[in-house]
Amino acid sequence: MITTNTIITRLLLAIVIGGIIGAEREYRNKSAGSRTMILISVGSCLITILSLTIGLPNNPDRIASNIITGIGFIGAGVIFKSDDKVRGITTAATIWLTAALGMGAGAGFYIISLLTTVITLVVLIVFSLLETKIDSFNQIRTYKIVSALSTNQLKKFEELFIENHLKFKNTKKYRINNDLIGVWVVQGKQVDHDNLIAFILKDPTVTDFEF
Repeated sequence: MITTNTIITRLLLAIVIGGIIGAEREYRNKSAGSRTMILISVGSCLITILSLTIGLPNNPDRIASNIITGIGFIGAGVIFKSDDKVRGITTAATIWLTAALGMGAGAGFYIISLLTTVITLVVLIVFSLLETKIDSFNQIRTYKIVSALSTNQLKKFEELFIENHLKFKNTKKYRINNDLIGVWVVQGKQVDHDNLIAFILKDPTVTDFEF
């Protein structure tokens, strides 16, 4: 039988784990912050404790086994599509892992739970910095340029992409009244994108520019 002091210790550990991971998500202004992560961690911890207590002696894992299934509904709520990109997958994975850490605390695996929390922070912080560095060398952006109608206008912009060492693929070309509209998917270094954007913003023939 699990004693009251042990239950309190495990719940406090779950609060610490959820608070640490939640603070990192809160700092990055993600949809699941400190309160959410603490509740997930503590909830998973408590359900695991109850499962171990109620399920004895035959099925101590019967109740706890549903945590991972149930947490999927919360994780799905933070995933959304924006600007042709799927966002929130990292936060959803963090929610899933926080539930697992809460289960670890509830089952009494203190050292493993704390060690995994540290590993989680390393992945979220260090690899985020690494991704930012990689992104500066290889950014993919969608450019929509609206300019005055001219025969060689779109070709002029494509020549600018080449001059700025950017790879590109034209996805749309169309005309509305006296405007010529082109949409490109452009890939290259951030500094090259910045140089191109600065040049296009100064172009008097460009009436609208999305990037």
